Amino acid sequence: MFRLTETLTAVALSTLLVAAPALAQDNPGEGKTVHMAQATWDTGWFHAEIYKQLLQELGYTVEGPTTLDNPPFYQAVAQGDVDLWVNGWFPLHNTYQPTFEGQAEIIGAVAKGGALEGYLVDKASVEEFGIKSLEDFKRPEVKEAFDRDGDGKADLVACPPGWGCEINIEHHLDAYDLRDHVNPIKAAYSASMADAVAAYGAGEPILFYTWTPNWTVNALKPGEDVMWIEVPEVNLPEDLADLADAAVLEGVEGCVADPCTLGFPANDIVPVANSAFLEDNPAVGALLEAASIPLPAIFEQNALMNDGAGSAEDIQQQAADWIEANRDLVDGWLETARSAQS
Repeated sequence: MFRLTETLTAVALSTLLVAAPALAQDNPGEGKTVHMAQATWDTGWFHAEIYKQLLQELGYTVEGPTTLDNPPFYQAVAQGDVDLWVNGWFPLHNTYQPTFEGQAEIIGAVAKGGALEGYLVDKASVEEFGIKSLEDFKRPEVKEAFDRDGDGKADLVACPPGWGCEINIEHHLDAYDLRDHVNPIKAAYSASMADAVAAYGAGEPILFYTWTPNWTVNALKPGEDVMWIEVPEVNLPEDLADLADAAVLEGVEGCVADPCTLGFPANDIVPVANSAFLEDNPAVGALLEAASIPLPAIFEQNALMNDGAGSAEDIQQQAADWIEANRDLVDGWLETARSAQS
């Protein structure tokens, strides 16, 4: 009887020893915490939530994401105060590279090359005034039509302080001598754009900056409601000057010209993570390198969010639904991450 008990105990122990590595491989994040951040623009929250839930499936406890502007994020990820976000926009965010170089790194891509930026005008005004580029906003009749606050300048929905696009827009205002002609609105972007959409619905002219993916191009469709206009010539901030060719794109739907001189290089949306954290967590690095989110999925979610389904709970459910609808693809990413940890 003693020998039987002893044998059963040995079998149980050997089973535990075999199961423990398997469990660790399935859940490489067990007992570990990821401190995650997300951008202040809500169009990036959907894919941030997807990555959060994938990390949780690997066994990690995820704190956040904490919402941060660009400068504090890049400083925090360099210092290790946060571990990562998936809201990097490069080359737009090149200006922040000196802040994190050598301490954090770009790894993988949420979406490559599909993130466009530029200026749009309602189609009716493009046709009425013959608007082709920002240069047309120096014309008195155009300024008057787009002057909604009575300051004698055309109102432009721009970017809040601290956003990468604010730096480029400010550069354009100087480069094209537009300070006396265009008034950049830097209030909360979603609220400013909601106001612009309402103005469009009332038949008023509108001028706004936007990017893709973004709910704005669902609410105001390029080629139907609005048109991408050009800049007079490509003129980029010094740190982006070598990307001038990428600021002229062919086949931009709804642009006044083809090729279209948007004035902003096409961007990759990418994860940025602390290098020491990645070294300690190879499963996270492998996941970030393997995963990507199709732009149409982000467009679709952004439209839902703009229609009122934008609470934290809504976004969590939208991310969970996307993961389940793409389970085979997602499981491949997770297997890649688990293999990297073993």
